[in-house]
Amino acid sequence: RGETKALHLNTGQRLGAPDSYGVSTLEPGLRPPTQPPGRQVSIRVQMLDDTQEVFQISQRSAGKVLFDLVCVHLNLTEGDYFGLEYQDHRKMTVRPRNTILRFVVKFFPPDHTQLMEELTRYLFALQVKHDLACGRLICNDTSAALMVSHIIQSEIGDFDETQSWQHLLHNKYLPDQDAIRDKITDCHRNGQTPAESDYQLLEIARRLEMYGVRLHPAKDREGTKLSLAVAHTGVLVFQGYTKINAFNWSKIRKLSFKRKRFLIKLRTDPTNAHHDTLEFAMASRDCCKIFWKICVEYHAFFRLFEEPKPKPKPILFTRGSSFRFSGRTQKQVIDYVKDSEYKKIPFERKHSKVLSNSIQFFKNNFNAFFPFVSSSEFSVFYLPPESPDLEDIALGRTHVIVNGNSLVNGQKAGGGAVLFPGHSPDRQPLSPLTSPLLTEAGYVRNEDEEEARRKKFPTDKAYFIAKELLTTERTYLNDLQVITEAFQTTVVNDEAFPDPLKKLISSNYDPVYKFHQEFLKETEQRLAQWEGRSNAHIKGDYQRIGDVLLKNIHGLRQLTVHLQKHSECLVELERACRSSRRLECLCRDFELQRVCYLPLNIFLLRPLHRLLHYKLILERLCKHYPPTHDDFRDCRAALADISEIVLQLQGAMMKMDNFQKLLELRKDLSGIENLVSPGREFIRLGCLSKLSGKGLQQRMFFLFSDILVYTSRGMTPSNQFKVHGQLPLYGMTIRESEEEWGVPHSFTLFGQRHSVVVAASCAAEMERWVEDIRMAIDLAEQSSCPITDTLSSSPLDNKLTEDGGVEHESEEELAGSRSSLERQGHRGNTTVHVCWHRNTSVSMVDFSVAVENQLSGNLLRKFKNSNGWQKLWVVFTNFSLFFYKSHQDDYPLASLPLLGYSVTVPSESENIHKDYVFKLHFKSHCYYFRSESEYTFERWMEVIRSTTCSLPSSKKDLY
Repeated sequence: RGETKALHLNTGQRLGAPDSYGVSTLEPGLRPPTQPPGRQVSIRVQMLDDTQEVFQISQRSAGKVLFDLVCVHLNLTEGDYFGLEYQDHRKMTVRPRNTILRFVVKFFPPDHTQLMEELTRYLFALQVKHDLACGRLICNDTSAALMVSHIIQSEIGDFDETQSWQHLLHNKYLPDQDAIRDKITDCHRNGQTPAESDYQLLEIARRLEMYGVRLHPAKDREGTKLSLAVAHTGVLVFQGYTKINAFNWSKIRKLSFKRKRFLIKLRTDPTNAHHDTLEFAMASRDCCKIFWKICVEYHAFFRLFEEPKPKPKPILFTRGSSFRFSGRTQKQVIDYVKDSEYKKIPFERKHSKVLSNSIQFFKNNFNAFFPFVSSSEFSVFYLPPESPDLEDIALGRTHVIVNGNSLVNGQKAGGGAVLFPGHSPDRQPLSPLTSPLLTEAGYVRNEDEEEARRKKFPTDKAYFIAKELLTTERTYLNDLQVITEAFQTTVVNDEAFPDPLKKLISSNYDPVYKFHQEFLKETEQRLAQWEGRSNAHIKGDYQRIGDVLLKNIHGLRQLTVHLQKHSECLVELERACRSSRRLECLCRDFELQRVCYLPLNIFLLRPLHRLLHYKLILERLCKHYPPTHDDFRDCRAALADISEIVLQLQGAMMKMDNFQKLLELRKDLSGIENLVSPGREFIRLGCLSKLSGKGLQQRMFFLFSDILVYTSRGMTPSNQFKVHGQLPLYGMTIRESEEEWGVPHSFTLFGQRHSVVVAASCAAEMERWVEDIRMAIDLAEQSSCPITDTLSSSPLDNKLTEDGGVEHESEEELAGSRSSLERQGHRGNTTVHVCWHRNTSVSMVDFSVAVENQLSGNLLRKFKNSNGWQKLWVVFTNFSLFFYKSHQDDYPLASLPLLGYSVTVPSESENIHKDYVFKLHFKSHCYYFRSESEYTFERWMEVIRSTTCSLPSSKKDLY
């Protein structure tokens, strides 16, 4: 009988190569590896979609070269999860002429959400499909029917009885498929894209006992026929298809083999009656060695932080095997994919007849973007897999192929002017974090014009403070328009909107908007006169702003009654959404519109936050002016008035900020009820690594005044985080445990019944978390009685057994938890998701500081490798930069989250020979921004540093 043997070509040992080249996946953007000279041979590789590809390779090349060629062919970034294997009936020698290598999944992670790329999940889904068809993935009929239904959904789309029956007749997905055909059609779901179907398929498969298991025949000391397997948790023992034992990595001291005996040496345990060394007999020494190598690789890939160092060669005698795992560990792969700057390249699903959401949406609106091509004539086109918005096409984020011609922004590549930057096949792919306004194309080289205009500006610092008032007032008025015009037009006027709430919003926001329209006009007029001060005939009171501020702050006093009602508007709108499903959907859809570039609730609280900005501007003016200046008295009087208003509204402001934050987090979390409860305060959210039987796993933690919630990132269209557990803070203790667990920056949380070990990304992050958790514990113990243990695990969590193994959910539980994708709005760019990708955290104090530090104005932007500067209107708010062509635009064309970025001054080696330039830098991202004066330069540096770079952890002086 032929035996399937794993050919680990990434070790560079199977094709006669003496050296190993380490990392098995090519860096994106690099060419295939160079091959040594020699005769070329053709090697055939069978892909997971059953196609076969022929690769030309030098007969002297290492096996890793062939594997890298396959990854390049697939545009596969996460290639470290895969390998090549072959089936040989005689010996382990690859004969290129008559051997077909198979590209397969090599490492099966415990959680498919750890796979960052859609292409990787698609390949895993194909592996599951293959394992089902060959009978390797054993499960009950319910699970099998569920998985096959998701496969069919990805291949033919929504359920159609005739089409589904015909498809099942012509395709074999299970050995006994006919017996459960009715159950498969009953489970067939509608409305899922192929990518979503892949996700659901892997969600079911990963919980099965035989998922990723490759059985290796063996016998115990009594001669009983068994099978050995290796998984991310450790070594497994099967009798038939039933797991009878599991040895966790943490309990294994040594794995070895001697001839055809495989030995497992366990750590000493006085409570365990078993032998400390277990022995299994396998068919041959080769079989024993193959399984030992697989164990070594699994342990290194899932348990180590980095690739193990090669064993030094002995001088005289060799003892034992020198085999070591070669390649990136899982942690390195995940970190690399997060940090990489490459464009996700669309790929073809060979068996799928379904268009993705983005392609279907594009097809329906084809003529709106490409009027010179008939939508019935196009043959091939593609879009980014995660961006169904046509704005990507209009702004040049997407390269489209129509009838074999490259189209960029609706025009044939190379023909005519391009209005917006786009891609062409020979250009380097752009970073997914960059957008049209952050790309090099479309430069407006207007630095000379700006330089000439800058020389006309006044040099007085008071002028630039007044100009900051003007620029931020423009942004504030645009934000008010979102409520008074866009929201009332699309949502408030709907019949589902309650009349009392409609009256409450219009009567309390419209007067504020009309007042600030006049305020803006007066400010613009004064600044226009002030800028004309360089002309000799301009004299008088134009070199001041205090009188304008004093007059309008007196007017704000009359609006205090309306400002006090804004918190009531937020509460009543939330109450109405809870009672009306239609109204909730209307508000959610409105938040998806481009004009609503921030969460809706933030716009509702903008008038309260604006009071803080007036106070800070007046404080800077009073600090700048000497007491004898003509403008000092008006500024001081205006500061006293606005301080009184802020003090009057401060309590409601803090309460509403916390309420708004809880509402936003409720949208980002699934699996938790009553998150918005009386007395609960939000304190901090961010990424920590949780230590479990699977090793360190990235989790998102949310700290409140009474509980600590930890979650994992979901891959559904809503992009919500799934709650794994809730830890009450009452009675909790915390202890640093770096030495105990050997994990850097780790600490242990001891609850009433459970303890959790977590690790931060750095010492500063750990200090912030520890300080905030201790503060929250004090608050919980002072303000409440003991809370019953509410720790609840979602179906995503594995339960640790007493022996340290992992207990998977039963298939009956699985069948009862058929996941349904909620059709919610895409929430992939919230602060929570930015913290997840940047591996950082923010606190409520940081949000409060961000409310105060908002800025708007014109900046010139430049790339690292370009010469021209482009003028943009830039708004900094909510930890992000939003880019506009001008302040008159209704919505931003691009945004850049700045959490994790550093702001510095360019060094001399960067050749930025301009004044007032600051640099934003995060890993390989680098942007230069140039301001108009020393004051504006310092202000931009100040607000960005205070909001994104220094993260305070104490609640003091928020307002």
